[in-house]
Amino acid sequence: MSDISDDDNEISFAVKFLGRVEVVRSEGMQVLNEAIQSLKMPDKESSAKVQKKNKVSLFLSMSGIDILEHKTKFMLYTCPLSSVSFCAVIPTTPKVFGFVAKHPAADMYHCYLFQSKKFSHLLVSIIGDAFRATKREESLRGGGRDLIVEALRHKNKLLQRENAELRMRLSASGD
Repeated sequence: MSDISDDDNEISFAVKFLGRVEVVRSEGMQVLNEAIQSLKMPDKESSAKVQKKNKVSLFLSMSGIDILEHKTKFMLYTCPLSSVSFCAVIPTTPKVFGFVAKHPAADMYHCYLFQSKKFSHLLVSIIGDAFRATKREESLRGGGRDLIVEALRHKNKLLQRENAELRMRLSASGD
């Protein structure tokens, strides 16, 4: 089940949250497989946070992914889209999907794992589309700024040449 907000800027899905696991790499199907295995067999050193499957609301927007407790709407985690490095459905269990995101304050990555009976492929597709749209928007904003800076540098060089020519004419006519 999904809900789209009134301003159409975010969409939410009710899914089961399997857990969050600290991972060593930022992308790849192997990372998701290792994370799901560590949730199945947690040890004392594992950073698996959730023992039982909690129903959560997964809010997707152009700014990020928010994970809220379904009943209380208490914010469990928030991940800016710029921190997400990988997202996929686990092929051996197609109802399970996850994404990897960089921790905002520390140099570490976490894998967030979810289960959805119907929407796992759709959610991965939406997260990927939102990620690509955000990157495209950032590059247009940043790229546009780079083009403006380059145009201003070019104009500055032209004006410096013109200024040098005018100085030479002025000094030639003054002699």
